[in-house]
Amino acid sequence: MTKIIAITGKGGTGKTAITTLLMRQLTKSEKVVLAIDADPDTNLPETLGCEADRTIGDIKEYMMNERDNMPPDINKESIFESKIYETLNELPDYDLLVMGRPEGSGCYCYVNNLLRGIMDRLTENYDVVIMDMEAGLEHFSRKTIRNIDDLLVVTDGSRRGMRTAERISELVHELETDVRNIHVVANKVTEENKEQIQKTANELGLKLIGLVPTDEKIAERDLAGEALYDLPEDSKAVIEVERIAAKLGLQ
Repeated sequence: MTKIIAITGKGGTGKTAITTLLMRQLTKSEKVVLAIDADPDTNLPETLGCEADRTIGDIKEYMMNERDNMPPDINKESIFESKIYETLNELPDYDLLVMGRPEGSGCYCYVNNLLRGIMDRLTENYDVVIMDMEAGLEHFSRKTIRNIDDLLVVTDGSRRGMRTAERISELVHELETDVRNIHVVANKVTEENKEQIQKTANELGLKLIGLVPTDEKIAERDLAGEALYDLPEDSKAVIEVERIAAKLGLQ
């Protein structure tokens, strides 16, 4: 059975960094892993230290532009699927798929419906699929990826940030999405606010799965535009994300 993990949260909370550090832990195992960058800003390849020059957004454009020119009896889903496999980046430790965004205007319901079935088949080829989601919840209503086992909501240490995590959790339930477990990850935590974060999480009824400390090594690499995937073992953030991975059964 494929385990599907999605990471979401407000912009600027560090969800892509958490995704990258979880990938770092996953690739130490014997698991076959697929990383999906579902954020239109497409930052995951950079933090992983790789490149992805084609996206599913490009293929959506192609299908929208060409569907009326295709013979009526041709299997459009098969064409779409073959092009998605061409876009898949097969790297030594994992595969990477970048969603991107279509450049044109108009409704993409047609290709989103095709994509839904294709993604169901694609994810079956992996032990673990981990997704860096865009901010907001529109992607959950589209249900491009279904049957999410664990949703990690990344937040900063402020009470306002924890309130946002609470609202995201409530909206996921209201949208009747296929999410089995919702966890909160507090990121950029300091010794001064650690206790208050735990107290606030308890008050709001949030399932706090990890407290990732502020890590200067991450800040330095972000400023330099360097990958986070190869952070050293003694990184405080790496150590805490390793604990989170263990709680999720990823080791």
